[in-house]
Amino acid sequence: MTDTSILKQRESNASNRPIAIANWLIGVAILVFIMVVVGGITRLTESGLSITEWKPVTGALPPLSEADWLSEFTKYQQIPEYLEINGPAGMTLADFKFIYFWEWVHRLLGRLIGVAFALPLLWFAVKRAIPSGYGWRLVALLALGGLQGTIGWWMVSSGLSERTDVSHFRLAVHLLTALFILGGLVWTALDLRQLAAGNPGPARMTGLGIAVLAVLFFQLLFGAYTAGLDAGYVSNTWPLMNEYFVPGGINWASGTWAALNYDPYLIHFIHRWWAWVVVGFLVILARKARPIDRRASVAIHIAFGSQILLGIATVMTGIDIHLAVLHQAVGALVVASSIWGVHLIGRQPR
Repeated sequence: MTDTSILKQRESNASNRPIAIANWLIGVAILVFIMVVVGGITRLTESGLSITEWKPVTGALPPLSEADWLSEFTKYQQIPEYLEINGPAGMTLADFKFIYFWEWVHRLLGRLIGVAFALPLLWFAVKRAIPSGYGWRLVALLALGGLQGTIGWWMVSSGLSERTDVSHFRLAVHLLTALFILGGLVWTALDLRQLAAGNPGPARMTGLGIAVLAVLFFQLLFGAYTAGLDAGYVSNTWPLMNEYFVPGGINWASGTWAALNYDPYLIHFIHRWWAWVVVGFLVILARKARPIDRRASVAIHIAFGSQILLGIATVMTGIDIHLAVLHQAVGALVVASSIWGVHLIGRQPR
């Protein structure tokens, strides 16, 4: 093999390494997406409090005998959700097994994501395949994933002693952190693909990109509040809420700030109509991204269009669980497609 052939082979290997890492990150992002969907099922089936202990290692195994199941059921019977809601409703062991399953799957996926991220990261590090400037970012994503597990237990623990559900503030932190991790994985993968293509540096965050993500963050926050407070149930009509544009029943007695954070009517109203502000910004983003990569523009339009229709259908069906799960799933796709668009308009020219 000539010196020129060896040089070309080395250049090929060097360009393939960022692509391999990018593909791995996209794979992990898909797992995070599945985790978000299962998290939605867990919430909608009221399964989140079924496992009353946090055992990061041994908790990976479900109950394996009838005695184990009875032990877990006995622990669940000590918390307010059972004592005040499910116990009086006549919950059976079979009912408990159903909700336990979804919470167990949710936690198992979290463990799987941790392994799927940590082991390949270690392998790439040993092989010195991580491009300069990306090691800290990958380690930060790993640390954030570990923190997310702690946040999940912090959320669950809020419903084990005095409440019959989890704090909607903690639920919001848990969901938004998951979506932030998803966005970070997609952004880093796109940066690595650009590096492999010969672009001079990572994409930057533009003013439009910051604005888009800010209005989207606000919508996601109120979506989490809506879920945590069951605010979707206060009205099953659209576009009016119980025959009014601004719904009656908003409690302003404790002030505007309290209403914004606790009142289900106001929170539902904001989530319903701020969506159109998000749509406006995403249309602008899609138009800016279209000349660079038409696929991203199409993805953004499909994502927010589907999300609007699913949101309306979810409300009008009285929160049908299948539509509600799809609504959360497509919400994650809105985040991913928005990150794609923001990355495109922030790329540095070759």
